[in-house]
Amino acid sequence: MKDLNVDVVVVGAGPAGTITAKYAAKSGARVLIIEKRQEIGSPVRCGEGIAGGRWLDDVGIRESDKWLTHRVKGAKIVSPDGSTLIIDEKIAGKEVGMVIERDIFDKELARDAIMAGADIMIKTSAIGLLNKDKRIIGVRAKHMDSKFNISANIVVGADGFESQVGRWAQIDTTLAPKDISTCFQYRMIDIEPDPDYCEFIIEDVLKGGYIWVFPKGKDEANVGCGMQLNKIKEKGAVRAYLDDFIKRHPQYSSGKTIEMVAGAVSVSAPIERTVGEGILLVGDAARQVNPMTGGGIANGCIAAKIAGEVIGEAVAVGDFSAEFLAKYEKGWRKKLEDSLYLNWAAREKLTTLGNEAINKIIKSLSEVKIDQLSTLKIIKVISDRHPELLEELSDLI
Repeated sequence: MKDLNVDVVVVGAGPAGTITAKYAAKSGARVLIIEKRQEIGSPVRCGEGIAGGRWLDDVGIRESDKWLTHRVKGAKIVSPDGSTLIIDEKIAGKEVGMVIERDIFDKELARDAIMAGADIMIKTSAIGLLNKDKRIIGVRAKHMDSKFNISANIVVGADGFESQVGRWAQIDTTLAPKDISTCFQYRMIDIEPDPDYCEFIIEDVLKGGYIWVFPKGKDEANVGCGMQLNKIKEKGAVRAYLDDFIKRHPQYSSGKTIEMVAGAVSVSAPIERTVGEGILLVGDAARQVNPMTGGGIANGCIAAKIAGEVIGEAVAVGDFSAEFLAKYEKGWRKKLEDSLYLNWAAREKLTTLGNEAINKIIKSLSEVKIDQLSTLKIIKVISDRHPELLEELSDLI
């Protein structure tokens, strides 16, 4: 394999990587995406539930029957005692949910990037970074049995939760055990999910996670469980917890499993920096995941568009410095950082409150008709109905 020379090399062909590549290519940059897997989007490691609404338009994703499996009216949040808060379009605006086929979704985004002018190589891994005078100038890559260099003015680390690119570039993406959610999911058929809502079921808040049920139709759903790594005491605990949940619920216990997915996601606060000399991180690699839910597709794509546009500007003026790429840093933080920090702080607090407090909060919110699910309105409801909880929630106000 001969050495290659491009303006931009994107490591990873998930949504964040291909959206970055698309907008960089649209700006005229020569972009190459490399993907270690032999098939984009597969195997799936995702719950496959996403918010719909304006963010899709903002990042240039067209809804398609190819990947949109099922549309829901909203979400249900179920507390340990069974109290249920319904978040529908009245509360969430148009940001209601979709359940997708993630492998097809990823392929369609890769197609968009290619049509914008990007190139792509599958079964091609980054095995190191190329450095010169303390800046990144490309990647060392491996395709099949062949090793070669890809010279590039900018390297994009879009290589997911386990990002090696960030570590190689000495960007601190370290995660504490409490900032990792270990997940296990079944795709089940011949069951009876509520087809109108994605469900988030908190059976025991002290486990540091939740059960989810994302319907893919009237008799099919993704049923999964996530738990904080520091709460796990035994190997296989997440799957065992999920199996017990399914066994106890007749609408799921008679179903059949056609797919299993296991993995992990970051649920951390935003990291200190996501750019360096000739390099930037995006998506899960940049820890742009919602710490409350572990969902990262929307945030990753929003940040990726900013990254692609800044990269296009950098290529146009020939400036690949960390100072110039900081325009991306400032851009994504302006859009996402406040909500990421708030959700992280809320998650940290909620996992210390205990089941009784969570029951009170969810029950109160379900009984009071609020027109928008904002932090201030939630706090007002709690202060009116359960003022004894305000002291515990004071650092979120």
